[in-house]
Amino acid sequence: MNAAKREAIFARLQAENPEPRTELNYRNPFELLIAVLLSAQSTDVGVNKATVKLFAQGPTPAAMLAMGVDGVKDCIRTLGLFNSKAENVIKTCRILVEQHNSEIPRQREALEALPGVGRKTANVVLNTAFGEPTIAVDTHIFRVSNRTGLAPGKDVVAVEEKLMKVVPKAYRVDAHHWLILHGRYTCIARKPRCGSCLIEDLCEYKEKVLD
Repeated sequence: MNAAKREAIFARLQAENPEPRTELNYRNPFELLIAVLLSAQSTDVGVNKATVKLFAQGPTPAAMLAMGVDGVKDCIRTLGLFNSKAENVIKTCRILVEQHNSEIPRQREALEALPGVGRKTANVVLNTAFGEPTIAVDTHIFRVSNRTGLAPGKDVVAVEEKLMKVVPKAYRVDAHHWLILHGRYTCIARKPRCGSCLIEDLCEYKEKVLD
């Protein structure tokens, strides 16, 4: 795919959704970090339901730490992997309180050192909370990047590196959100909705479903 096509793709996505946002509910960087940590193998809708109670009881790292593992479990037991997630939440809150003065670090290395926080979660926090031009490659972005020809790669790191090279700078901060939403609602896994796709004529997928 050439640069002109990539520019056109993001221009259309921007025109359709000028201010894209994550579908996770949060009020500050701490709540965003916890929500993303909980989102593995769970839907945003499911996470949002669970965090209503969790954030009410634990609005700060210190308050959530005081809830203990069992207190967190009570709020999130509707989510997959809730036992290990609760343990990671408490460990993360302890590190935030003891090492970061209850603030969310803005450095990738410090974020990735938190239990349950990998590269993808760190990228989401850096991008969504702090406006850094990072791209967190999840299953949706991986699929869209490979299927369309936008940024093909064998694994998520390869796709991320390719996207960071080819996404025009003007679109880099919001590219993460546009691509996730496109993959979630249009370029879906089993039967992509090519007939109603905003960028169908720019897409290089060979097996388009146009009916």
